[in-house]
Amino acid sequence: MTPLVFLPGMMCDARLFAPQIGALSATRTVTCAALTGHDTVGALAAEVLHHAPPRFALAGLSMGGILAMEVLRQAPDRVAGLALLDTNPLAEVPEVKAKRAPQIEAAQNGSLAKLMTDIMIPNYLATPDPAHPISALCLEMALALGPEVFVRQSLALRDRPDQCATLRSFAGPALILCGAQDRLCPVARHELMQELMPHCRLDVLPDCGHLPTLEAPEQTTAALARWLEDI
Repeated sequence: MTPLVFLPGMMCDARLFAPQIGALSATRTVTCAALTGHDTVGALAAEVLHHAPPRFALAGLSMGGILAMEVLRQAPDRVAGLALLDTNPLAEVPEVKAKRAPQIEAAQNGSLAKLMTDIMIPNYLATPDPAHPISALCLEMALALGPEVFVRQSLALRDRPDQCATLRSFAGPALILCGAQDRLCPVARHELMQELMPHCRLDVLPDCGHLPTLEAPEQTTAALARWLEDI
C-alpha cells in the first residue's frame, strides 16, 4: 500500500490527525511530518521530501495544505495522491500580511498563550468555545511547539507563493475537504481548488469549522479512506 504522509496546520502536531492515524494506519504506513525547522515554504517542503518515502499519498490541513502544494510543486512525480483540507492555494493578501508583525512580536515577548487563546483558536471551531476540548488541545500543541516555531511558520505563510498553477497541473487522485463554517479558509477557496482540479472530489462538512479532522473525525476519515482507495 502507498504510504500516507500528513502535514499539520500551523502550531499543530500529529495530534491534529490522531483519529485518522489510528484508523488508516491499520492498512498502510502513516506518518505526520513536523513543519517546524524553517521559515519558508520552500525549505519546509524540501525537508518533508527529504524524510518522505520515494512515493506517497499526501494530505495537509491549513498550513499543511499550503505545504502539500509546495511539495507537489517541487516533486510532482513523488506524490501519488493529494488531499487538501481547509486550506488556501493563493498567496497571502496584504490585510492578512499586515497582522503578522504584531503577532510575531507578541509571541516573541512571551504572549504566545494569550495570542492563541484570544486571536487564533477562536477561529478554529464552527462555534468558538474556549472550554471545548479541541480548543484546549490546540493550546497544548501550540505551547509545546513554542514561540520560535510560531515565528518561523508565520514568516513562511506570509511569504508563500500562489499555487494555482501547481494544482492545475496535477492529474492524480485528489480530495478537497473543508468545514462549511470555516472562517479562515472559506468554502469559496475550496471551490476554486476544485475548478483547478476538476477531477477531484469536494466534500463540505456541515456544522464544522477549520479543524474537521477533530470536529468531524468519522466523516473526515471516511472521505480520506475513499480517496485512498484509488492510490
